Amino acid sequence: MSLSPEQIRQVAQLARLQLNPEQVEPYARQLSNILEMVDRLSSVDTANVSPMAHPLDMVQRLRPDTISETDRRDDYQAIAPETQDGLYLVPKVIE
Repeated sequence: MSLSPEQIRQVAQLARLQLNPEQVEPYARQLSNILEMVDRLSSVDTANVSPMAHPLDMVQRLRPDTISETDRRDDYQAIAPETQDGLYLVPKVIE
């Protein structure tokens, strides 16, 4: 797919980029090359390829899911101006 200089100027305007006239042609070539590469990637048959979480065959080491601190909610809420049912009450800001 080849992009015209007018299409490049339109894309630059939409992206709020200011291009000098001598920059239009190189950008047209570069963007056309990118679009051609995407077209080639789209043509590859991926029907039998399973999705991967990571490109490398690695296992993530996870820490054990254990409680490391005690529940101190009552201590923290004791110094709050207002609480109710374990929640902090704040002034209404939207009428």
